[in-house]
Amino acid sequence: MTFRGQVLITAAELSRLVAAGDPVTILDVRWRLDEPDGRATYLEGHLPGAVYVSLEDELSDNSVTARGRHPLPSGGNLETAARRWGVRQGVPTVVYDDWNRAGSARAWWVLTAAGISDVRILDGGLSAWRSAGGGVDSGPVTPTPGDATVLHDDLYAGALPTLTAEEVGDVALLDARAPERFRGDVEPIDPVAGHIPGAKNLPSGRVLADDGTFLADDALARLVPDHDGRLGAYCGSGVTASITVAALATLGYQAALFPGSWSQWSSDPARAVARGND
Repeated sequence: MTFRGQVLITAAELSRLVAAGDPVTILDVRWRLDEPDGRATYLEGHLPGAVYVSLEDELSDNSVTARGRHPLPSGGNLETAARRWGVRQGVPTVVYDDWNRAGSARAWWVLTAAGISDVRILDGGLSAWRSAGGGVDSGPVTPTPGDATVLHDDLYAGALPTLTAEEVGDVALLDARAPERFRGDVEPIDPVAGHIPGAKNLPSGRVLADDGTFLADDALARLVPDHDGRLGAYCGSGVTASITVAALATLGYQAALFPGSWSQWSSDPARAVARGND
């Protein structure tokens, strides 16, 4: 299996798994900035057997302070949730969404960082499934409880690399937000506009093709800046940067995520802020 196949699964591949009756756990992670609760759209139509996962409530722990708007969940809470979703040892897990791979990339990152193996993002999301002729079901799904085991209770020091605010200057740092937020022209969410000094802007949408699938390897490779083997990514609160990390993983890079991202960085007035394109 290539690096790409370790991170992504195509709609055709998933369809063949389902048609063959092979075991697979499918998680629906609908989330978007203007509609963080995707349960209503999930209930209207989802992949057969898919279980809804809340990014806000289950892939984040908002009781944690000083770590940005979407702090990582604890391993213990994640294990309880994953078993409730039906995640099983030795069974692949496929995560998908309907908006720019944000929800599915967050789920892929969190589950993988916790030590759960064989988690893949449905390339192209729900639209790719539908375009491939896949049907959808409506209403909730109650799965058989799973037996997933989380290996890392602290995801900030889990199976995938992370950065602290003090470490971001040690890597080639990519800012996954929109250019206008990177430049500091606007800041609709966080208290300060701008970016972390030294970061380069690579909006998460640029790693995706027009149909929402991840770019081919050669096109992705052209987006990777010069680096000494150490790459990092951040965004507003650690969600859309997971798309960038996933894209880099398809090329074999293990980029570090700054989970608190700009929401954590900008909350401390002592930290430097850069504006403009540099």
